[in-house]
Amino acid sequence: QVQLVESGGGLVQAGGSLRVSCTASGRTYALGWFRQAPGKERELVTAITWTGGSTYYADSVKGRFTISRDNAKNTVYLQMNSLRPEDTAVYYCAATFGGLRVGYKHWGQGTQVTVSS
Repeated sequence: QVQLVESGGGLVQAGGSLRVSCTASGRTYALGWFRQAPGKERELVTAITWTGGSTYYADSVKGRFTISRDNAKNTVYLQMNSLRPEDTAVYYCAATFGGLRVGYKHWGQGTQVTVSS
């Protein structure tokens, strides 16, 4: 069982930036960030393998969000720039031992990101 602890998030105006972090209790194949807005399904936003050699970004965040990791700290960072009101959601860190975009079975508690217009 992998424990995931998120930090960061908060309230920001449109066009602003936020960074969220996720620290894992152990090594996994990949860590990803999902988000869920009210009334919408949870979606995978971005993911990165343990080695950092492979990343995934949803089209909606390409060029604005950057995922990175510090393996010495077992921590993944999500830098969110040029935020839009539609980025408002609860952001969840998740871990998988499968592929980059599948098999996420371990979840953090979630952190709220709110972007005001």
